[in-house]
Amino acid sequence: MAAMAGALTGVVATTQIVGPLLAQEGAENSNVYEQLDLFGDIFERIRSQYVEEVEPGELIEAAIDGMLTSLDPHSSYLSPEDAAAMQVQTRGEFGGLGIEVTQEEGFVKVVSPIDGTPAAEAGIEAGDFITHVDGESMLGLTLDKAVERMRGSVGSEIIITIVREGEAEPFDVSIIRDTIELQAVRSRTQGDAVILRITTFNDKTTPNLISKIEEEVETLGGMENVDGFVIDLRNNPGGLLTQAIRVSDAFLEKGEIVSTRGRNPEDGDRFNATPGDLAQGKPIVVLINGGSASASEIVAGALQDHHRAIVVGTKSFGKGSVQTVMPMRGSSAMRLTTARYYTPSGRSIQALGVSPDIVVEQPRRDLTVEPEDESSSAVRQRSEAELRGSLNNDSLSEDEIRQIEEDRAKADAAAALREEDYQLAYAIDILRGLNALNSQN
Repeated sequence: MAAMAGALTGVVATTQIVGPLLAQEGAENSNVYEQLDLFGDIFERIRSQYVEEVEPGELIEAAIDGMLTSLDPHSSYLSPEDAAAMQVQTRGEFGGLGIEVTQEEGFVKVVSPIDGTPAAEAGIEAGDFITHVDGESMLGLTLDKAVERMRGSVGSEIIITIVREGEAEPFDVSIIRDTIELQAVRSRTQGDAVILRITTFNDKTTPNLISKIEEEVETLGGMENVDGFVIDLRNNPGGLLTQAIRVSDAFLEKGEIVSTRGRNPEDGDRFNATPGDLAQGKPIVVLINGGSASASEIVAGALQDHHRAIVVGTKSFGKGSVQTVMPMRGSSAMRLTTARYYTPSGRSIQALGVSPDIVVEQPRRDLTVEPEDESSSAVRQRSEAELRGSLNNDSLSEDEIRQIEEDRAKADAAAALREEDYQLAYAIDILRGLNALNSQN
């Protein structure tokens, strides 16, 4: 009897709760329909009474874009032209200035300039705010509209007004638009280290990375002669999630690379590494800065969490969300934020960024100061060998002397690199130390 009473009580309670829930759901649906009716009323008023005739299709597109951009800075509506341009960009070639931008406090903010583009050559820096284009304010424009203002025909001039931290006044920069051909990966050797500069994550990134590693290792005479690898992700604005996963996998033997979690738990994904390490266990240093975003942060976070690389530089941008491009009718598309991504340790970097293991600031060069002429320097270090009548060192063989000269040349090259790129020089010093430590063990 007691068991049955409990069961009956449960049935009654359930019946009492379902009623209000259904009523609440009905009220919410009614409110949605009322809002849609309001939208229709406003649409008709604009179309019939606005001071100038407007194109109904443009009004609807603007409303859709406003609905999406109100969600976050990365969701937006893509017109057929914008959708086609995005497909071209992921293939690695497009027209423009060569900057990745976002929106902050109503202004356009530069995430990063892209290497070798007009914006980079003009001195645009990560963190710059673009307040005006050709004298017209960007305040209040959607991000897509602001980007549209900056687009134009190849060879045309654009003047953008920049507000930069540390500068007392805004200043204008003139840029000539050009076709942007992205070289996803650049490489070179510095001493016995291989420098891999990844500028973007598009369809070409992983194939380029593999071929560049093979070329540089062959240049050094085999992997046994390589101190390690520097993966330079500074000012890399990101790109395709699939390419970030493949690049991370290239240096990891096993384990999780990244996980994504959407609104519903069942929509989450986990991506794991497969056996094989292109660096063959050699030390890796990853360089990041405030212009390293999205896919760059996935790679840095994965290699950092697996202790496969030492991350050096400054805190990254902090874009930890995933956007899905969904095709819509009429060749248009919708870019919608559908998930957050998490590094292997389970941390979300949204708005926080990846914190480097070793914080190294890049000193800003004062271009107003003329380089000092060594010959006119008041104090210059002199060596014993320069003194008149100094004794020769006859205790060394020719091979030993040659080795000393080679070591001195490497030291001079390292000193020159510190002047040119302090963060990269620091990374190479770490590789050299790790390689020396490993060779002693």
